[in-house]
Amino acid sequence: MKFERYFAKTKGQPYEGLKFVERISELRNSDGSKASHSIKVAIPESWSQVATDIMAQKYLRRAGIPGIESETDTRQVFHRLAGCWTDWAERFGYFKTSEDAQVFYDEVCYMLAHQMAAPNSPQWFNTGLYYAYGLKGHGQGHYYVDPESNKVTKSQSAYERPQPHACFIQSVRDDLVGEGGIMDLWTKEARLFKYGSGTGTNFSNIRAEGEKLSGGGVSSGLMSFLKIGDKAAGAIKSGGTTRRAAKMVVLDVDHPDIFEFVDWKAVEEQKVAALVAGSKAMEKALNDILASLSGTEKEQSDQFDPKKNQKLKEAIKKARQYFIPDNYIQRTIDLAKQGVTSLKMETYNTDWNSKAYSTVSGQNSNNSVRVSNAFMRAIEENKEWDLISRTTGKVHKTVQAKDLWEKITFAAWASADPGMQFDTTINEWHTCPEDGAIRASNPCSEYMFLDDTACNLASLNLIKFYDPKSGNFDVKGFRHACRIWTIVLDISVQMAQFPSKEIALKSWEFRTLGLGY
Repeated sequence: MKFERYFAKTKGQPYEGLKFVERISELRNSDGSKASHSIKVAIPESWSQVATDIMAQKYLRRAGIPGIESETDTRQVFHRLAGCWTDWAERFGYFKTSEDAQVFYDEVCYMLAHQMAAPNSPQWFNTGLYYAYGLKGHGQGHYYVDPESNKVTKSQSAYERPQPHACFIQSVRDDLVGEGGIMDLWTKEARLFKYGSGTGTNFSNIRAEGEKLSGGGVSSGLMSFLKIGDKAAGAIKSGGTTRRAAKMVVLDVDHPDIFEFVDWKAVEEQKVAALVAGSKAMEKALNDILASLSGTEKEQSDQFDPKKNQKLKEAIKKARQYFIPDNYIQRTIDLAKQGVTSLKMETYNTDWNSKAYSTVSGQNSNNSVRVSNAFMRAIEENKEWDLISRTTGKVHKTVQAKDLWEKITFAAWASADPGMQFDTTINEWHTCPEDGAIRASNPCSEYMFLDDTACNLASLNLIKFYDPKSGNFDVKGFRHACRIWTIVLDISVQMAQFPSKEIALKSWEFRTLGLGY
């Protein structure tokens, strides 16, 4: 392909006329307080402090670079990204001449530095670490398609081929420990979260609670497995930094466990409220009991008898009104006998980063119900709705469609989940229906395609193509940027590694890309 200069006018000078300054980015705790250290970074002067903080705290490689240990300049990041894309493109014949490769590199660097375009987070995290710094790392269980043999091949290192895709849709089989089964999925999800990607899965293949197992006994049900995956995701910092793991859980509306799934987050929210209210009430009630005994000499045993100490009697009565367990009340009185005058108990708050939320389940995914036109018509016509056994294919239970709909709407109002995915309409718009149905999406739902595929993304910043003085939009420049970044995304497929053989092959074959603005 041929490339012409549009933004970067001088060969090899993509930052010409752009001033870089040194800024400080302060790391802060979730409550806003300053953490123990700050990061110094060279940044384009026009960048905001928010942009500076995102680059410094999330996207700079902060450890393990030979000779320099860490990145401290945004130009280092721009080079490893643009240089890596250019290098892979040169290897596989994207450019007509070496001059075209230089133009491509300069144009990409210019657009990154001027905030005209940006790739998805895994590119910032992973792309170019081998190209720029020689980082390899031992293999993490990834696969890629060898362009020369067209065969799926196991990766031997972590970074020679990066994981640049942000959006994954993975399948899961009704199998506990086999390849492609439930526990295998948690491993593949961890592989994605570690490198900053997100994943979505439709779990409707998993048998429901009470359905028979092949070896005898019955299944513990879908929800028990979803809670394992939720905890695993919560333990992983996406991309190794401070961003939460990104995970979508989808369930078809005819699954026997649909009621429990719909209620999951709303019930967990109630548990958080109970922890917050209960912990504060218990601390107050038990300290009120101690206060009723203040100044009591140890030998005056009558003071510890609620029949003879009216203040203690009232304090115990109030504690029981708060539903404080009797063993805690008695334990507090026993402590008072030993001279204890106050209790400091663990209390909780409703901050989403608090211990209260880490105690309950369902906090590390977006949940969605997959509904059909048939279900929506059943609501309109006040009809019954069948829940289907996953092992027999027969009707497991029949419910009123409106009752299930009320559950969905109330839970969404109470906890913002579940969301809705309209299965019939989505598949009517499917561009590759002969290759299978669309069953799920990535965590943000901008990517909806076949199971076991991935999409890498980039965004163009429209305001950078607009001149507020003249009111003109640079159509030619925008077209130029669209062409460049579409090619960047395709190169990213060429160089990528994936968490499974299936995803490596299908992503290579379909080459799904996402260019937005």
